[in-house]
This record gives sequence, C-alpha cells and structure tokens, in this order.
Amino acid sequence: MTQEKSIDSQQLDVLGIKVENWSWDEGFANITGRYQLDNEQSIFAFINAHNANISMRDPQYRNCIEQAIVLPDGVGVDLASKIASGQKFKANLNGTDLIPALMVYFQKPMTIAMIGGEEEVIKRAAEKFKAATPWHNFNVISDGYFDHDDIPKILAELKTQKPDILLVGMGSPIQEKWVDEFVTLEHAKLVFTVGALFDFVSQRVPRAPASWRKWRAEWIYRLSLEPKRLWRRYILGNPLFLWHVVRGRFFQ
Repeated sequence: MTQEKSIDSQQLDVLGIKVENWSWDEGFANITGRYQLDNEQSIFAFINAHNANISMRDPQYRNCIEQAIVLPDGVGVDLASKIASGQKFKANLNGTDLIPALMVYFQKPMTIAMIGGEEEVIKRAAEKFKAATPWHNFNVISDGYFDHDDIPKILAELKTQKPDILLVGMGSPIQEKWVDEFVTLEHAKLVFTVGALFDFVSQRVPRAPASWRKWRAEWIYRLSLEPKRLWRRYILGNPLFLWHVVRGRFFQ
C-alpha cells in the first residue's frame, strides 16, 4: 500500500532502499506527525544487514519495505550508508529501543495491539509494557503461530478495537508480507513490524549489556547466546551484506 514516506524526509540509501535519517527527537516528531494525519495509515519497518540481504533475493519483501517508512537498525546499515554517500545515520532507531521509548513519549493514553511470538512470551511482553507505561492499554490479539483460517478472526478483532498502534512481531519477511496483504487503516493507524521485540521485552532473550550496545556490538552478544540459530545470519550474512554494499558502490 502506497504512503507518503515522512513528514520531514531526510533519507539515506541502503542497497537502494530509502531509509529515514532522523535523530531521536526527529523520529518522535515524525511518528507523532504521522499519527495526527487524518484518514491515513503509516507502516514502519526496520532495516538491518540481515533484512537487507533478504531484500536482495525476495522481490515481494523488497516491495513491502519500499512502501513502508523504513528506520535504521544496527551498525551494518550505518556502514552501508557511509560507503554509499559518505554519511552515517543520526541515530540507531532499532525497534527494541524505539518502541518502548515511544510508549513513554506518547503521554496520551493509547490502545496498542500486539501480534506475534509465542503465547506466553507475548503475554509477558504486554505485562511488561503495561508496568512501564500504565496509561496505555496493551491488547494481545494473537501469538505468531496462527493458521491461515484464523486470519479473518484476527482482522475482525483488530477492526473492532481499531488500535492506535499495532505491533507485529513474526520475523522478516513474514511480518512485512502479512501486514502488506492484510492490515489496512480500518485495523490500525500506526503499524510497526518489530521482529524479536517481544522476546526482549518479556526478557525471554536478554539484551546485551549497555557497554556492548554503546559500541554497536549487540549482534556479537546475540551470536554468543544463540550460535546455532544465528551463525548463518551473522557469520555468513554480514560479509554477504558488505559485498552487496561494495558491489553497489563501485561495480555498478
């Protein structure tokens, strides 16, 4: 679904994908601006090295990303932009940090719907969100393991609630494709595809220590926790991403 990219567009390039170059304050202001627009839905996605690799081999996913408002996630996209244009992103607006901060920033009570993850994980994440920002309502619509036959019921529930914000955490590229195919303005005004956010908020998966995050090395910490699951993403995926970046910059 086509949408205007932003209120204040300052975009940088990551493998041909236009990514918003906002500071934290600019991000909050732009997201608030999108929320205040009448009769318009805004879909936000996050791009990191892994997602960028997927976009190079999955045209449907890339189309979904290109229609969304895309925010930068991680040191890889910083490096890609630096190589492509000589400019780094102002802030690392990854979903794991942005969404909880956004909940605090929005002082007006809002309804936030949640889809994705394991049943106990998403319920625990909703409880954690509520404890941190009790003026909002957090409603678990479904875990991420529903059948296709369940989709009409899920959409009907969203249509009834019509939440201000919908968080969809089913992993890329599934979550972006699902939102693109099924979620419209009648279901939610602001939509964020948030990957493993619920795992982190629920504390099923621990965040890296602050010092690791400061040095943009959280991916190394995650790899150390789940080497069997993540080694392909990082050990193979990071060099592949850099190759795509260098090839795009110097060989095309």
